[in-house]
Amino acid sequence: MKTRSARVKRRSRPAQAGDVLLVELLTEELPPRSLQRLAEAFAAGVMKGLAEKALLQDGSTHQVYATPRRLAVLATGVLAVQPDRDVERRGPPVATGHDASGNPTAALSGFARSCGVLPENLERRSGEKGDYFVYRTKQKGEPLAHHLGAIVEASLAGLPVAKLMRWGDTDVTFVRPVHGLVMMRGARVVSGSVLGLKSGRITSGHRFLGRRRLAIPHARRYAETLRRSGRVIAGFAERRDEVERQLRAAAAGIRKGALVLDPDAVAARCHGEAWGYAAEEVVRNNVALLDEVTALVEWPAVYAGGFDSGFLGVPIPCLALSMQHHQRYFPVFHSQAAGGMLPRFLVVSNMQIRAPGRIVHGNERVLRARLSDARFFYDQDRKTRLEDRVPKLAGVVYQSRLGSQLERVQRIGKLAGEIAARAGLTDADRRDAERAAYLCKADLLTEMVGEFPELQGYMGADYARHDGEPESVAEAIRTHYSPRFSGDRVPSTPAGVCLALADKLDTLVGIYGVGLVPTGDKDPFGLRRQALGVVRILVERSLPLDLRDLLGLARSYFGADLLSEGVVQDLYGFLLERLKPYLRDRGFMSDEIDSVLSLGPTRLDQVLPRLEALQIFRRMPEAEALAGANKRIRNILRQAGTGPEGHVEAGLLCEPAEQRLARELGKLRTHVEDLIRRGDFTTALKQLASLRSPVDEFFDQVMVMVDDVRIRNNRLALLHELGNLFLGAADISRLQPRQQ
Repeated sequence: MKTRSARVKRRSRPAQAGDVLLVELLTEELPPRSLQRLAEAFAAGVMKGLAEKALLQDGSTHQVYATPRRLAVLATGVLAVQPDRDVERRGPPVATGHDASGNPTAALSGFARSCGVLPENLERRSGEKGDYFVYRTKQKGEPLAHHLGAIVEASLAGLPVAKLMRWGDTDVTFVRPVHGLVMMRGARVVSGSVLGLKSGRITSGHRFLGRRRLAIPHARRYAETLRRSGRVIAGFAERRDEVERQLRAAAAGIRKGALVLDPDAVAARCHGEAWGYAAEEVVRNNVALLDEVTALVEWPAVYAGGFDSGFLGVPIPCLALSMQHHQRYFPVFHSQAAGGMLPRFLVVSNMQIRAPGRIVHGNERVLRARLSDARFFYDQDRKTRLEDRVPKLAGVVYQSRLGSQLERVQRIGKLAGEIAARAGLTDADRRDAERAAYLCKADLLTEMVGEFPELQGYMGADYARHDGEPESVAEAIRTHYSPRFSGDRVPSTPAGVCLALADKLDTLVGIYGVGLVPTGDKDPFGLRRQALGVVRILVERSLPLDLRDLLGLARSYFGADLLSEGVVQDLYGFLLERLKPYLRDRGFMSDEIDSVLSLGPTRLDQVLPRLEALQIFRRMPEAEALAGANKRIRNILRQAGTGPEGHVEAGLLCEPAEQRLARELGKLRTHVEDLIRRGDFTTALKQLASLRSPVDEFFDQVMVMVDDVRIRNNRLALLHELGNLFLGAADISRLQPRQQ
């Protein structure tokens, strides 16, 4: 007999009162950089499991807690018992349930037996395919304790953890050893086990400052109990706010000191030479470091230390990265714009004590060694000129099939010079771009970049200045990796723009051309970021350069048979795909973007003007009707098959409406085409909007697909000219009607 499906209905019954549920896993120190992600995933998994088991009331909420030694979730509206349910099992059709004598068939008898009832006790129900037998029963809801352990286990199994540990003599595994489990609903412990641990109400406070054993009196008092008796701030966001508050207070307590965490605050300082060349990078590292130290402490305390002011002769990014990356210290800057760095730092400790002198002194001693290394690297690097390092790039492999970094530098130099020429730059700018290209990868061989790869370009610019290179060359070296991250600025100098484009185009064409195409979330060469960089530079610097030509030019500097034949076309599509989200972020609608990019533009500097013109056009009263007319034109031409041949013949225009449209079109064509050539798309679309009346009249009074072939083709040619004139600005047929 076929297995019949069961249908479950929730029975109405007096509503239970939901209460607060606490689940806490006490562990060894968790990985700090993934703590937030683990906590969010853990909480989401628990809430999902509770919902699937019908243990949550409508409107239930949850709060996530995460410290270095615990993952916890506090959920509201959790039921003690599942609601009772009506369970229905569908049986065989009524038509086949009895034989000719009226006795139950084997199918009906077997179904009734599986349900534990007699056939006559089954109910009948009507369905789309006829009547059928059904068995109904009431299933009592199960208590929370029957399910919670399995729910928590399933949530832990689904955490985004790359490597698991095994501890003790068990087969239990987790990202870190687990020492305690709290599962409480309200004031009661919910019995169960997870990872071999039985649930209870006992947790642990701060490893050194709090009580070792803490009894949670009520789930709702979890955070309060940990803070008061355990010296633990359980909430990540609350603890982060406290760390930031203490950091700002400590920085303000230093004469003329300031903590730099805000991009707006750093903008004024970026212009000062004393601030160095990587202010944005320093701020981004500070923000990331704030999250990291929050994940390392349970009861934060901030202390200020200092170092010898002689180290300030080393570039600020080198000092800052030594503090941030190696020691997790926060550098302190002058409170005034362009004031530079102060010889002070802030450390976030997990120990709040009255006399922190030993802590501060120990950190100062460690930092002194780090800064001494940085100064040594810097002094040694400057003993060798950048240009003397370039030949040694022949021994540095760029990519196994694409040769060395020296070969790459030679390609980039040719490409940067040609871009400068095509952009109409001066001979001096072209020479600067070629010189910067020759030197731009030399800092890869320096000790400082070897220690801090993030300083590529920054150190090259510093060493170029030291070598006496022109400022335009040094600045081009500094910015040729830009934009490095979301929100970063694109290069602004002529040589910098040309070099940045050349560097990115060479990477894209080379890596893509040997088949190393990004897939899913894997993009080891950062081709998506490089593509967005090319798009942003061409758009934001309004460069009158043809993208296809640039891709073809970059390809020409590689060996004839080295790259795939279709790399230019494939990369062109890849770049347009990167352009779409960038334009959406700029506030343009998807149909507007489609109207422009569907034309396959190769001059990306014209994309924004086209879109801005389109936004103005679609606010005009004629826009929707003309968009509909253009859609109709596209459909008619597509149905006609082959495109119309020749020009419109005035002698074949029979109807007054088509004569008027041809006349109005003739008046506008030359002027509109000239506007489009000059890039004045707004005025062009405004001029074309005046065609609404003759276009409406044409479609109301003229039949295009008539039997006379000559007249039909002449009308198709007229529509073809009209449609093409609009296509000079955008394909407005793709605009969707605006919702009222």
